[in-house]
Amino acid sequence: MTFLSTATLVARKDLLVEARSREVIYTSLLFAISCMLVFAFGLVKEGRVIADAAGAILWITIAFAGTLALSRIFDRERQNETLRALLLAPTPRAAIYVGKFAGVLGLLLLVEGIVVPLVVLMFDAQLFRHTGWMLGLLLAGSAGYAAVGTLFAAMLARSRSRGALLPVLLYPITVPVIIGGVRGTAALLQPEADLVLARAWLMMLIAFDAVFITLSLWTFEPAMTE
Repeated sequence: MTFLSTATLVARKDLLVEARSREVIYTSLLFAISCMLVFAFGLVKEGRVIADAAGAILWITIAFAGTLALSRIFDRERQNETLRALLLAPTPRAAIYVGKFAGVLGLLLLVEGIVVPLVVLMFDAQLFRHTGWMLGLLLAGSAGYAAVGTLFAAMLARSRSRGALLPVLLYPITVPVIIGGVRGTAALLQPEADLVLARAWLMMLIAFDAVFITLSLWTFEPAMTE
């Protein structure tokens, strides 16, 4: 099988399993909504949201929900030694990583498709005032987060303490992505959107994506070699 067909098959398998079970989607959405409710009680004063809070709330919620999705997507692979079967298959291991990355990114974007309108509704955030820039920030930030998260989740899939170790390893590495998403979103939410600043943060996120994806592709095969 070619590199692209292998990656497509792995991603299709993950998305098909999730479409049938909806386990990750329901769990991540419930957790994301719970996070937003907590933030709403803490950051909304007399019906008004603290300045620049909506961007931080959005990206923190995405990060937390994404961690749940990452931990569950590889738990399935431990059952019946599916991960071992994938690694023993006569295909490039980098293709397995790309397929897993695409599956995680697809699930994360699906969760965001529900979370973003909820943030707009609950915090009166004008996220769709510059839709193109906002979608670019969401896509670039999600790609960087999923790239690192997929690598770490795969490395920890056979660890007994993976649930505790994944956030400890993931959050410090992805801090630049979260900061870029928060600051870029804040630039769009100003009374007069600062598109120059938003573009700068978007370009920075794209640069982070290139670095994270390249390093993950380079690291995945030796990290998964027993």
